[in-house]
Amino acid sequence: MNRKDWKKTMILPRASVRDAMQIMDKSALQIAFVVDGENRLLGAVTDGDVRRSILRGEELSAPVERIMNAHPVIAPQGMERAAIFRLMTTHGVQQIPLLDGEGRLVGLAQMEELLCHSRRDNAVVLMAGGLGTRLRPLTDKIPKPLLKVGSKPILETILESFLEAGFHRFYFAVNYKSQMIEDYFGDGSRFGAEIEYLHEKKRMGTAGALYFLPKLPDAPIIVMNGDLLTKVDFGAMLDYHVEQNAAATMAVREYNYQVPYGVIDFDGDRIQAIREKPSYSFFVNAGIYVLSPEAAARVDKEEFFDMPQLFDALLADGKKTTAYPIREYWLDIGRMDDFERAQEEYGDKFAEGRWGKEQ
Repeated sequence: MNRKDWKKTMILPRASVRDAMQIMDKSALQIAFVVDGENRLLGAVTDGDVRRSILRGEELSAPVERIMNAHPVIAPQGMERAAIFRLMTTHGVQQIPLLDGEGRLVGLAQMEELLCHSRRDNAVVLMAGGLGTRLRPLTDKIPKPLLKVGSKPILETILESFLEAGFHRFYFAVNYKSQMIEDYFGDGSRFGAEIEYLHEKKRMGTAGALYFLPKLPDAPIIVMNGDLLTKVDFGAMLDYHVEQNAAATMAVREYNYQVPYGVIDFDGDRIQAIREKPSYSFFVNAGIYVLSPEAAARVDKEEFFDMPQLFDALLADGKKTTAYPIREYWLDIGRMDDFERAQEEYGDKFAEGRWGKEQ
């Protein structure tokens, strides 16, 4: 649907419900926006609103303002695409009206348009089967991926980040309290995703669950730990992997460590130098990987298999493995202080706003 068609969705408050139905049919957007004479938004009417009004006994000749939602979800003109997408998924809407500073309707953001520009068919495997022992007692009754950071579970924020990047095919590797995760996410349809589950009967490590994929992938796949919050551009990482013609790519991040004491350099019993609280910098595994089909095929037994083991095996075979340095926000929610930090930073890093009730 062409974005210009949003102008055909506007209707005055005294127009009839029947008029609103005709507008929705002509625009094929299944929504009409009620505006005043200067195009200031007064409310929204969806196909569902019309159907519910009919069940209540409303006449089709009644003014549309009687059935409109006077507090629809809206967004300011110029809001970033990612933030709009997150707003849509949070509130379960397919369209969000864009308003200028005076409250005038100046555009319409559509879920279909946000997704189609970068749709990727590569599968994503999210490791969500861990016990989360370091977060007890929080994880005694709920699996770590379902712990809420901000207003939603960690795994839902991860899922939305991949959806924003155009991915739609997911496998969740589950074990501990797996039924709770399956009950929450289902087949993924309510999120605009396709989700299947890989059931680990025992601890399988960070790569072992790949054994349960229903078939070997025919394109690179992304594998990620299900307890990370990050703003990594997953599409860019996948493109980097392909450009490098690598068998496997590991996201790495710089880790700085400061020794809290003076470090002594000596030769025999003679002090050569004293370095006061020196800092060292390393690149560490960030828990996000891109694997070629041949790399994924190396996990061919139902046994514990960690990602470092897989990379070691590929290196031993002379296969090309690459590192993808990330500079974006990244947080591993492994310990209680990490969980508390995530709660503090979530609002800034994963901005979610609300300008009214759901449509």
